[in-house]
Amino acid sequence: MAQNVIGSGDHTYHFEHEFPELPSQFHWQTTHNVAVDPENNLYVIHEGQENLPDHPSIFVFDEKGKFIRAFGKQFQGGGHGLEIRVENGTAFLYVAAYQQVKAIAKLTLTGETIWQQNAPMISGYYAEGEASNPKKAWGRNRFMPTNFAFLPDGGFLVADGYGSYYIHRYDAEGNWMSSFGGPGNGNGTFSLPHGLWIDERIPEDPKIIIADRAHNALQLFSLKGEYLKTIKGFGLPANLDIRENLLLVPELVARLSILDQNFKTVLTLGDDRERVVGDKQDNGGYTIRANATKWQPGKFVHPHDACFDQKGNIYVAEWVSTGRITKLTRA
Repeated sequence: MAQNVIGSGDHTYHFEHEFPELPSQFHWQTTHNVAVDPENNLYVIHEGQENLPDHPSIFVFDEKGKFIRAFGKQFQGGGHGLEIRVENGTAFLYVAAYQQVKAIAKLTLTGETIWQQNAPMISGYYAEGEASNPKKAWGRNRFMPTNFAFLPDGGFLVADGYGSYYIHRYDAEGNWMSSFGGPGNGNGTFSLPHGLWIDERIPEDPKIIIADRAHNALQLFSLKGEYLKTIKGFGLPANLDIRENLLLVPELVARLSILDQNFKTVLTLGDDRERVVGDKQDNGGYTIRANATKWQPGKFVHPHDACFDQKGNIYVAEWVSTGRITKLTRA
């Protein structure tokens, strides 16, 4: 195998860990999600540190890794989900922020806020004051959104992955419409519905895919939110992305999977599950996660998000405190 190459056949990639470089006035924090705009620029969101309120949480780079701009200090301490949608020829950035911020927002690509809102109290799932005065509290009656999916009718879905475990439906203007899911043992209910995507690979049969992380499964739903099927066998699936006929599934337990339109695994990349899981401490942490000297070339530690770029290359964001973005360039 050639140096710095992983995968096989049509899915062979050169890997470059720690791909983009930050200017010296900034530093990497826990990296959460990645997205690519129509110009093939890369957007990276950090969870960010609450005690650094003036440090931006969102960074933008060109496809060669050159820094372009930074913004989003309002999401420090809670930055999580990040997606881009083109609406009537203009691209917008959607941000989900959990923990301290507890909000979803729509921004321009340069960081100006179109709207920002807190818990949808109209849903009836949240504690009193969760929208007007969010508290630093976890629970099924808290709003802790993680990711977005965009509906064909112009609306969107929000996964309350760390909070209520419901999937919320909004219209194109950001008005809450309805919810489905909630906590449970699967087959329509969730245990940490962390990521989601709209699967239109079979145009006559579109589906909602939910990465039901703690159940180690993907769940499929109709666009109306009706449960269809569960696909098991993952290691804490964290989010999803689709390009052409391929579904990308970053798994927090040390690998990246690529599935076909029948949800059959085409290949896995960077699999280091045995070593990472075997290194788990009694307190639930991972010594490998906290020690970059133990990371191995071509292997992943904790993929938290991944996305395709406009050329079919892949960016992977890992849940590590020092932050790490890997670029997989098609060989």
